[in-house]
Amino acid sequence: MTILDKKIDFAVVLSVSKANPNGDPLNGNRPRQNYDGYGEISDVAIKRKIRNRLQDLGEAVFVQSDDRKTDGFKSLRDRADSNSDLAKILKAKNPASDEFAQIACNEWIDVRSFGQVFAFKGSNLSVGVRGPVSIQTATSIDPIDIVSTQITKSVNSVTSDTRSSDTMGMKHRVDFGVYVFKGSINTQLAEKTGFTYEDAERIKQALITLFENDSSSARPDGSMEVHQVYWWEHSSKLGQYSSAKVHRSLQIKAKTETPTAFNEDTYAVELNQLEGLTPEVLDGQ
Repeated sequence: MTILDKKIDFAVVLSVSKANPNGDPLNGNRPRQNYDGYGEISDVAIKRKIRNRLQDLGEAVFVQSDDRKTDGFKSLRDRADSNSDLAKILKAKNPASDEFAQIACNEWIDVRSFGQVFAFKGSNLSVGVRGPVSIQTATSIDPIDIVSTQITKSVNSVTSDTRSSDTMGMKHRVDFGVYVFKGSINTQLAEKTGFTYEDAERIKQALITLFENDSSSARPDGSMEVHQVYWWEHSSKLGQYSSAKVHRSLQIKAKTETPTAFNEDTYAVELNQLEGLTPEVLDGQ
């Protein structure tokens, strides 16, 4: 497999319909907003979804969520110890950090993609891996309107003589919004972690299918959709243009005051051409 030696930039356009794309635990789990009222989806939440999709595609992933575990390990330490070479290094008095990082990168695609900090209680090892794939926070094209609904529970949690009083709660959603997030893949860091062209292709496929197998009470099936993925592959390690300039070349604006769908009648998508750099435009699935 060939190590990635050409810089890549990408952008993803997605829509949210009657769902909570990313709740803020510090604000009653309301959809995240910045101070100007624009909706946000954190980069951490996006990476979680990419990891889930990589798992669905059969890849070995180090940071697995509890409800998506495929190997039965109860902690990151247990997963690291499952590799005999890593287990020996973790128990060593003078652990070889570089060797540990190399083995971990070879073992798990998310480590060689996003990086990882390895620091476990009871071990002298402390090593940080910087990954080549960086992702920005997704931001909505326009300020979002949040709808809050009061909900009740009308059953007993435990057996008792009388029915307990209804428990009041709140659910929050975005009726409709279009979000965009952008990212890059750095070739210098790809060399260090062993990130390959095949890995880049898997990341691309994960972006196209980002919300498959991701349904929940807050995000019902079909409520979140990837519309387009823009994938710029430069002709050199450093790239012909800065990532900021590449990302700015994509401009999306609403044509109506209250759009309820993403199409050519409701949004204007303008892609400024950069000489010598044409993106691959892929539709979401």
